[in-house]
Amino acid sequence: MTVAMDIAINKAESSKLQDLNLDNLPFGRYFSDHMLEADYENGEWKNIEIKPYQPLLMSPSLAALHYGQAIFEGVKAYKDQNGNAFIFRPQDNFRRFNISAERMQMPVVPEELFMEGMKKLVGLDRNWIPSKPDHSLYIRPFMFSSDELIGVRPSDNYKFMIILSPTGPYYGAPMRIYVEEKYSRAASGGVGYAKAAGNYGAAMLATAEAKKKGYDQVLWMDASEHKYVQEIGTMNVFFIIGNTAITPDLSQETILEGVTRQSAITLLKEMGYQVEERTLSIDEIIAAYKDGSLKEVFGTGTAATVTMIRELRYKDFVMEFDTDKWKACPTVKSWLTDIREGRREDRYGWMWAV
Repeated sequence: MTVAMDIAINKAESSKLQDLNLDNLPFGRYFSDHMLEADYENGEWKNIEIKPYQPLLMSPSLAALHYGQAIFEGVKAYKDQNGNAFIFRPQDNFRRFNISAERMQMPVVPEELFMEGMKKLVGLDRNWIPSKPDHSLYIRPFMFSSDELIGVRPSDNYKFMIILSPTGPYYGAPMRIYVEEKYSRAASGGVGYAKAAGNYGAAMLATAEAKKKGYDQVLWMDASEHKYVQEIGTMNVFFIIGNTAITPDLSQETILEGVTRQSAITLLKEMGYQVEERTLSIDEIIAAYKDGSLKEVFGTGTAATVTMIRELRYKDFVMEFDTDKWKACPTVKSWLTDIREGRREDRYGWMWAV
């Protein structure tokens, strides 16, 4: 849906950028000069404004704090070699955002508010896009219920916002992953396919326990048997077995439909790999590792981009990989980076000019 709407712009008096060292950027810690804010009241979107980045004033009874109606997206903007700014596949994030909204009984966000609001905000803060390799401007659209009352029901009022954060690599080195057997991320019929805030809160205990064992993240398995691969905490996952790239399918609606995941599928096919989206058991993975046909394991995500996995542990069985010999993962990452930064032709129309 596209509707005509005015987006007011109130510029900051000065920029914080001059005080920031772009050579050392931890993920999600620093934010640009401006943010977009809009309110959903009485069935319509209003008070749409780009304003200086600032704290919010909230009531202790804010519904989102009590009942978890909160969703978000992750998008990235890049600069090409000529300094032009582009956003990577925002239309796909817009579509997924409203899928999440419908699942969480929240209002859909109009296309003009999401897309044009993002474009104007990034355009205003385009100087915050780092020009270094593996760096980008992380874009965080989010929405939460803003009723000021306690009651278990969908809210009548909501707030939609977009904030921007310059960032470097999310993971600086190949990862060690622990296969989770006890806890579950999502079950069929649940909200696993939605980018809901609660999904990430519920995952923190399992992740913390894996980190105590020396691992970076967990690989979630299915909720009923803990036998079939789902996704990694911050990424979708791919396995190169022989000349086939296998990634868990989305049919059970327990896995987030990653934008980078879909991009990787497209590029893997272009590279000549057969790609299968299907059920994949941990037993099949271990068998492929033992017979030497499991060549690579890697994750894909907006924050993580494309990340190698150098170790995978299931129970007491450890699978280790020599990432220096890999071909698929490094090529996918290189091609994606070159498309985003204007060194490779954007054959698929992924880059959206600001």
